[in-house]
Amino acid sequence: MTEHWAGRNLLPFALSRRKVHAILNGIDPIWGRPFELVWAALILLSAFFLALETEPKLSETMRSILALEEATIVSLFSTEYILRIWSAPKRWQYIFSFWGVVDLLAILPFYLSLGIDLRGLRAIRLLRLFRILKLVRFVDAVERLRMAFADIKHELLVFAFMSLIVLYLAAVGIYYFENEAQPGKFSSVFQSLWWAVATLTTVGYGDVFPITTGGKVFTLFVLLIGIGIISVPSGLIASSLTNAHKRKSEKKLEQD
Repeated sequence: MTEHWAGRNLLPFALSRRKVHAILNGIDPIWGRPFELVWAALILLSAFFLALETEPKLSETMRSILALEEATIVSLFSTEYILRIWSAPKRWQYIFSFWGVVDLLAILPFYLSLGIDLRGLRAIRLLRLFRILKLVRFVDAVERLRMAFADIKHELLVFAFMSLIVLYLAAVGIYYFENEAQPGKFSSVFQSLWWAVATLTTVGYGDVFPITTGGKVFTLFVLLIGIGIISVPSGLIASSLTNAHKRKSEKKLEQD
């Protein structure tokens, strides 16, 4: 009898956790979408204020307002983080998941700054940029992008490995062609990697370039290979995105 009443008493608690989880993940039919819109606006507002803080001519009053805004937004994000942990079906899985880490890093710099002067630690302050990633959670297209990358992850890994090999060969090749003519710019294979990256990605900054005939001919072949390095994964991703969109549409039709 006691177990029966204990189960009945825990039922509203379990339902409330499920309700909060549905709202936070945007699947609650009533409050899910409004929460996503409000939180997306809050994230954009936070990003705007982050940029505004860098203005050198801000008054002390404005800086005080921005500090208050930062504390308010962090308190809201902290509440969201705690509620996500509390309502998650598998709490540790959420904490160590990609989104769990993003949610933590979005608020961590503020709490670290309470005991440490972070003005000189720009890398830690930059962690606040992770708040922008929180916005991605509320974009439906991101799920299709995740599905697309999951479908071709093995192909992309193989292609990335092959690209690294080509990158190394390009750096070695240009080093042997240009080292004697430009010892300052191509002093080693490692220094030649900058040229290889800029050339293979077809960026070509122009700060380092070949001057020998052999180096120029070699660069021509590297540029042609670079076009393939850019176009092949682009084609794979585009095709996979089309398939993911098709599967998503079919799934939605089945649910309707």
